[in-house]
Amino acid sequence: MKPTHSFRLASMALAVCAMLSAAHAQTAPKPASPHTVAANAAFAKVVEQFDRRDVEDATRGFIAAFPDARIKGADGKVIWDSSRFEFIKNEAPQTVNPSLWRHEKLSNVAGLFKVTDGVYQIRSHDLANMTLVEGKTGWIVIDTLLTAEAARASLAFAMDKLGSKKPVSAVIYTHSHADHFGGARGVVNEADVASGKVPVIAPEFFMDFAIAENVLAGNAMTRRATYQFGNGLDFNDRQGVGSGLGKSLSQGTMGLIPPTVYATKTGEEMTVDGVRIIFQMAHHSEAPSEMMFYFPDKKVLCLSEVTSMHMHNVYTIRGAQARDALRWSKYINEAMDLFPEAEVAFGVHHWPVWGKENIRKYLSSQRDTYRFIHDRALHLANKGLTMDEIGSELFFPKGLAAIASSRGYYGSLSHNLRGVYNYYLGYYDANPASLNRLPPNESAKRYVAAMGGEAALLAVARKAFDAGDYRWVAELVNHAVLADSSSKAARELQADALEQLGYQAETATWRNAYLVGAKELRDGVLKPSSSTQGPDVVRGMSLELLFDFIALRLNHEKTDGLNVGISMHFTDLNETWALELSNSVLNNTKGRVLSNPNVKLTLTRPVFLAMLLQGRQLPELIQAGAVKLEGDPRAFGAVFANVVTFDPFFNIVTR
Repeated sequence: MKPTHSFRLASMALAVCAMLSAAHAQTAPKPASPHTVAANAAFAKVVEQFDRRDVEDATRGFIAAFPDARIKGADGKVIWDSSRFEFIKNEAPQTVNPSLWRHEKLSNVAGLFKVTDGVYQIRSHDLANMTLVEGKTGWIVIDTLLTAEAARASLAFAMDKLGSKKPVSAVIYTHSHADHFGGARGVVNEADVASGKVPVIAPEFFMDFAIAENVLAGNAMTRRATYQFGNGLDFNDRQGVGSGLGKSLSQGTMGLIPPTVYATKTGEEMTVDGVRIIFQMAHHSEAPSEMMFYFPDKKVLCLSEVTSMHMHNVYTIRGAQARDALRWSKYINEAMDLFPEAEVAFGVHHWPVWGKENIRKYLSSQRDTYRFIHDRALHLANKGLTMDEIGSELFFPKGLAAIASSRGYYGSLSHNLRGVYNYYLGYYDANPASLNRLPPNESAKRYVAAMGGEAALLAVARKAFDAGDYRWVAELVNHAVLADSSSKAARELQADALEQLGYQAETATWRNAYLVGAKELRDGVLKPSSSTQGPDVVRGMSLELLFDFIALRLNHEKTDGLNVGISMHFTDLNETWALELSNSVLNNTKGRVLSNPNVKLTLTRPVFLAMLLQGRQLPELIQAGAVKLEGDPRAFGAVFANVVTFDPFFNIVTR
């Protein structure tokens, strides 16, 4: 019985933490077609209407650039290299939408910046920013980047340039996404946190969502995130240019130090190292656990990721629960009234906004962006339009379209409108013809046959490609690829169409998805390296979540017909859990005492985690006295030996 290997940390990790480059045979990307050149040239008019104040804001307060473009881990491995983005300068090339190019040029401005007296930011040293607020005895660190190596190097760089020898006196996590807490071990010692010397402050429910959001569907999210973030793409004008939200993800060690202090209600005030902070809760906006906060003595407002310098994701294409766009807009509206005296407002990505009037204009446009997406989607749905019809709507208010910070560089109007529809109405469009469609590969075979075979289908598609109708080509040739994924002609034409769509995309995540899809059609599935992160994420999982995760990984066919009762008593927690297998379902119940379990285990949570994470075998743990077993050990094996390991590199553009 070897159940433990299914529970290696890499397979249980947060989706955003597998963003590492892969080495693959390279197929040279093709140039922009005349149709793409024309489409991108037309965007020049869009760019011309933008206010150039953001260009000034992106560079304001600049103190110093990083002395070395690269950050290395203890093993010498490069975990960050900002020189990869040096090509993003001058005018936009024909292979990049000029609006996206402009945004990524602003995101390229990297280094240490002064926000205001006693407040500094480190930008473009990871996907997110690290913000430093000077306290009475030390530095309050707001968000710790994704990995410890990036966080440690960023903090050391800032302290050197600021000439400070003050320690970190507190850490604040703005919300429950890993790029804002994963580097905690790079800025603070866990022993100092445990002793109470350094508080770690977070919004209520932080641990629940930081751990759970990407676990149960984590394997699928991780694979899909390859497309969203462009993993495996090089950075150049025909491949990746960034993510819209930031440049890229650092490739070091992600961890998690649990919070010790929670903000729980709007208006709550804390004094942290002599600095007054007033909190505003913003749950279920950009993240399920999120907060904004205000420094009244400095007149500085931290907007967390509730606002950013683009249209964010109401629905994220890596896959996640759709967010509440209406509630999102109302939090921004509330912030305008709660903190009208703010003279500087900064987010945890991109650059700040200065001046009361500018802040109000910015917050108004961000509020209206999410409110419009919400109201427009439901307005059209109530007229009877389907999700895909709504997602193809082009109307966007002129006032918002002319503001760069409302443009879809990370989210898009199209998939956000679909996200609102799905949030309220789900996937079904109410047409019975859609109720039980054939699986994609089965319908694909029928479409190809109905069109007279692959050659006939491709002839139609090539004609459409020559006309620049790339959306139709992608839809049409997808049938040929799914019907026969070995068809080189179909794969190449589909790759060509996706590539041109990527070159035209204003949304960075769309560009990445199109170009990763094209690359996989040409070169095969991209296989990012395994993450080097530690076990913090799994250690932070509750027993219930661990058992739920085990349950969904059961081989349902092999466990069909089995009825097993397992009692597990954790002496360190004084908790008893009943695991009951029936009908290929493994239910878990805290506190239930089974009258006649097949097997009973007495152990501690650390011993259980050693089985899951370190490959420790049950017989050796029994022999060592770490586990006491009563009953039939084969009953335990009947469950845990039938836990499967998901393929992290499943096919997406082929089947």
